[in-house]
Amino acid sequence: MSSNPGQISPLRPVTRHITGHNDAGRAVIHSTTPGNWQSFEESAMAFNVVYTSQFPADLNNEADIKQHEQVEQKGQLGLVNPGGTVCRIVDFAPNNHAVVHRTQSLDYGVVLEGEIEMILEDSEPVIMKRGDVAVQRATMHGWRNPSETEWARLLFVLQDCQKLSVGGKELGEDLGVATGVLAPSGN
Repeated sequence: MSSNPGQISPLRPVTRHITGHNDAGRAVIHSTTPGNWQSFEESAMAFNVVYTSQFPADLNNEADIKQHEQVEQKGQLGLVNPGGTVCRIVDFAPNNHAVVHRTQSLDYGVVLEGEIEMILEDSEPVIMKRGDVAVQRATMHGWRNPSETEWARLLFVLQDCQKLSVGGKELGEDLGVATGVLAPSGN
């Protein structure tokens, strides 16, 4: 098991390095912190929110850092940051139960470790391998680690999007079985 507090998977711990500028305008490290993990589905998956930002980001006077710290302190972040972005790492236990859901967002999902099965409503599941990228466009979807023994890790960047209508029907966030477990995004 990991020695990183809160991390449930045996995968390598994650460290976040935030950069900034000194008074002379030169690049420096602002802060370095270990991942902050939150367990879900009886430890079948864990979320680590790396960073949040409004879009476009305001980097002046560390406004983005202050905004991110406020989001963390409130503890009410849904899957999507309304009017902004979220960078999140998710670890999936072997043979986890897929939580099928829809976010009102445009997401990039990158497989960092292991393999993951992307499940959609009317398509055959797709096995994604390390380095593969999903561009998830506000669809009902789920993620399942098909391995019986190995953990999988994905990096997600979610960005709020305009309301989506298909066939005259507005499609919004749908947390599925995670309703009441995950905070709604409110976008």
